[in-house]
Amino acid sequence: MRIGELAERAGTSTRTLRYYESRGLLTARRAGNGYRTYDEDDLRLLREIRTLQDFGFELEETRPFVDCLRAGHPAGDSCPASLAVYRRKLAELDALIGRLGGVRDQVARQLATADRAAPGPGTDGPPAPRCEMTG
Repeated sequence: MRIGELAERAGTSTRTLRYYESRGLLTARRAGNGYRTYDEDDLRLLREIRTLQDFGFELEETRPFVDCLRAGHPAGDSCPASLAVYRRKLAELDALIGRLGGVRDQVARQLATADRAAPGPGTDGPPAPRCEMTG
């Protein structure tokens, strides 16, 4: 298939395919007329790359999965290098979840403090300052 058909079937652009080719993730064969040609294996590689990127993997992190598929393995994550990328990504996600949990806890504390400081309706305290944004 030619580059336009591959791009359409993979749900991407020809520009993206040429970029992947320049990064060595996709290899085009050339027809006698000089046009790039691809096959179903290339479509499979592209789907692997797109799926991993949808999961938050950087383009370079997809390389071991592509190499694994090119080596003839049935799945891109059945090689040691791919598993190592999974492990690194999982550790990265765990660290991010930990940081987000800390931020969430801090925001909850700030909200609790602000709720306690704000006078409620019908209290004898001084009126709350008027907020220009809410009228």
